[in-house]
Amino acid sequence: MKRTWTTITACVLILSLILAGCSKGGNNANPDNSGMDSTNPSGESNPSVTISVFAQQGTDTNLATSKFTKLLEEKFKIKFKWTTVPFDGAAEKRQISLASGDYPDLYMLIPWVDRFSQTDLLKFGQQGVVVPLNDLIEQYAPNIKATLDNNEYYKAMNTAPDGNIYGLTGLNECFHCSYPNKMWINTKWLEKLGLEEPKTTEEFKNVLKLFKTKDPNGNGKADEVPLSGSTEPFGVHIIPYLMNGFIYDDDRTYLNIVDGKVNMAANKPEWKEGLAYVKSLYDEELIDPGAFTQNAEAYKKIGDNADAELLGAGAGMHPAIFVNTAQEGPYGKDYNPIAPLQGPYANYATFNYPVDPGASFVLTNKASKEVQIAAIKMLDWIYTEEGSMQGIFGEENVGWTKPKEGDIALNEKVTPLYAEIPAKTGDEPRNVWGPMAQYNQHKAFRDAAVQGTDIYASNGYERRLQEATYLFEGKQPKEIFPHWALWTDPAHADEVSMMQTNIKDYIDQNALQFVTGAKNLDKDWDAYVKGLDALNLAGYLETMQKAYDSSAISK
Repeated sequence: MKRTWTTITACVLILSLILAGCSKGGNNANPDNSGMDSTNPSGESNPSVTISVFAQQGTDTNLATSKFTKLLEEKFKIKFKWTTVPFDGAAEKRQISLASGDYPDLYMLIPWVDRFSQTDLLKFGQQGVVVPLNDLIEQYAPNIKATLDNNEYYKAMNTAPDGNIYGLTGLNECFHCSYPNKMWINTKWLEKLGLEEPKTTEEFKNVLKLFKTKDPNGNGKADEVPLSGSTEPFGVHIIPYLMNGFIYDDDRTYLNIVDGKVNMAANKPEWKEGLAYVKSLYDEELIDPGAFTQNAEAYKKIGDNADAELLGAGAGMHPAIFVNTAQEGPYGKDYNPIAPLQGPYANYATFNYPVDPGASFVLTNKASKEVQIAAIKMLDWIYTEEGSMQGIFGEENVGWTKPKEGDIALNEKVTPLYAEIPAKTGDEPRNVWGPMAQYNQHKAFRDAAVQGTDIYASNGYERRLQEATYLFEGKQPKEIFPHWALWTDPAHADEVSMMQTNIKDYIDQNALQFVTGAKNLDKDWDAYVKGLDALNLAGYLETMQKAYDSSAISK
């Protein structure tokens, strides 16, 4: 595959844990829509175009009265007719609206609340309910077109195997989210024990042993927890970080690509060796047993223990998942990242493209040609720098401001573009579109945000994550299985989903049994491999190969 790299996430809790925390330069920069008249950029659009829109609305938002809504209506001579639903039950309400036949011209959704899946898009596209956007983008949306053309994965995610673009998902290239499976080690303890930062799997094991036996918290008790994690999907699993010293573990599908061929990692000898290594840590009580069963709330109770600092190392996309990183937090500064460990065969980093597949902008066959053109032109402006800033953050000098002299961008190599103005306690909600306008937060845009230089201060936390992620950047294999960019035939989607779930659950359950000793790696390994085959692994690999071969990403 040519180039290798949800947010990412399906509920508000996961989003709050994952997200912490744009620019003119770079190959992601979009052209100005210079062909539009600044006073009437809608061009051919009828001044009285009404667009019926189905959208999700949080408790701090009123789309009908939002200043950004009013700006769009004036700028593009349109009138929104809103159908809004709360976050709870949003998916069901969208499905009901489609099933009833009384659906709107346009769906504009928040991906982490609900979105059209790729299967939805293919099904409704084939039924004629969803309007392909290809010609509209080509004729009326130069900024959307440039964004698709300049982002290989993003284009593949939005382009169905038949070549149609049935909807668009937002582009939010969160750099630190791209390498979720990080390890944060207690550097205060390293310093106290006179230890070097571990660089290999064996050095890491030795450090954990000393954390357990040398009383680094100094309370005279053997209460230290050398290594912990939890069970959510945001980099908190222990096994993937450790397994990457043996074979690439994507922590999602366990599929790899070798010379263009899809294969399974979890039945290879290197996987068995990796499990044996993790088991050796478990057998010596270096891994918290709760790491395989507890949620993030329980995980954080270990990290924030009030009586004494307990945690030696924690898996996670970022440290705020397991420890209070606010300036008043007693332990937040103690946890710093270590690079992928060199194992017997590799030192890979798990990569995941941080954008949800599917679509949040979908036009239906209820939309007249006039409405389609007005809607795509409106969205095209949201893809611009100006549209992004006002849609996501709100008005200048209210939600964001231009940089001051001396301000430094998140990526210190680029010129800062904007500084977000944090809301103050007690302020009225700003009533911006926020995540509903996150259509073009490409990496260069995010890199250009002003950030403080103290990585342990609240205004420098994103920089802390940026610098941590540099240790992992580019350390994925040259070929990886791009599950986020693949499409499944709706006729087989349920079957494929069931196979995928059954195979992943089987691998996860057996990994835990091998690590904890419920199964014996020497005696039970062959039976495990045969059990994987019995779940129709061959058929699953064949299906995934077809999906990969038909995707834009494999071309």
